[in-house]
Amino acid sequence: MNAPVFATLGCRLNAYETEAMKELAAAAGVANAVVVNTCSVTAEAVRKAKQEIRRLARENPGSPVIVTGCAAQTEPATFAAMPEVTRVIGNTEKMQADTWRGMTADFIGQTERVQVDDIMSVRETAGHLIDGFGRHRAYVQVQNGCDHRCTFCIIPFGRGNSRSVPAGVVVEQIQRLVDKGFQEVVLTGVDLTSWGADLPGLPRLGDLVMRILRLVPDLARLRISSIDSIEADEALMQAIATESRLMPHLHLSLQAGDDMILKRMKRRHLRDDAIAFCETARGLRPDIVFGADIIAGFPTETEQMFANSLQLIDDCGLTFLHVFPYSARKGTPAARMPATPGPVIRDRAARLRARGEAALQAHLASQQGRLHHVLTEGPRMGRTEGFAEVAFATDQPEGQIITTRITGWSGQRLTA
Repeated sequence: MNAPVFATLGCRLNAYETEAMKELAAAAGVANAVVVNTCSVTAEAVRKAKQEIRRLARENPGSPVIVTGCAAQTEPATFAAMPEVTRVIGNTEKMQADTWRGMTADFIGQTERVQVDDIMSVRETAGHLIDGFGRHRAYVQVQNGCDHRCTFCIIPFGRGNSRSVPAGVVVEQIQRLVDKGFQEVVLTGVDLTSWGADLPGLPRLGDLVMRILRLVPDLARLRISSIDSIEADEALMQAIATESRLMPHLHLSLQAGDDMILKRMKRRHLRDDAIAFCETARGLRPDIVFGADIIAGFPTETEQMFANSLQLIDDCGLTFLHVFPYSARKGTPAARMPATPGPVIRDRAARLRARGEAALQAHLASQQGRLHHVLTEGPRMGRTEGFAEVAFATDQPEGQIITTRITGWSGQRLTA
């Protein structure tokens, strides 16, 4: 019997959960199956999921095809209607051992074809089934779901409301990772800065960061993934200012740089809030590097509104840009707003990416001649404290933090 084939689309959290599903499937004895963990962040993501399902079905004839993830959660009927698909399971069900025990070789036709329950009724995170994933950098899920309802976003309906992993569980898991030799841990979640709002005492993300650094003294590097800057708490800002083991790289969920568009998105910050946060954080940690998500062509966006988003790259000093051409998601309020024409969306996305590339090149140029502590991810590749990729001229020991001087840059990588 062959091991199941897994395919992951979308975010780091999906990748984390795929690793957990592999262990669940192995424990249940599932074999000769194809499992596709989908993303629903845009209509394009759903299209790619269907494309991947058809490709894998062709390449694995006779194997049952199991579809899960956010797109399966939000559009179960869409995937159930595909002739290639054997089973559709939701985001809660995919993390349950009982689901996988019902998927052994003779499961076809024996259980319900669509197993997708109401994600909004879920009140706890799934049990931590694996100690992170990654060869040299471990990703640890500390939060799932989202309580906010941005007008463009379908994710809460795929992930449910916000749920936090208790701090003690997180600390124990990170200690195990350090004991296994991991040098760096990244905290992940859907809405990371909402961590703790559902826990006793209402702790904040900064409290978790400080607790990890205090109770796991052998952890060399801690990162936090995408945050909502308006929710950054005092303890988090203190950690940025005082904790050298907290890496100086933050990815910000900004989405736009125009106040009217931000209001129509139902975001909780304005343009000046984003700029003020970046200025404050840079004042506390001069070497800090910012990435950001920005949507191009949101409904009603005028050229001047777009210009404000374009200017935000310079005003915030952004380095790593994730640009999303707006894609209407059925069931979201934004899908009912007056649409920006497709060619305009594509043009604005291209202009954002070009400005982002120029900002990245300026950042890379500024690093020439500097010393960096680089975590090696391969014999010739690693990442700096600020998450810039580094290409080495000679082989290096993998999974180690080495001090090196930057000699230049090529493309989107530093050289050393």
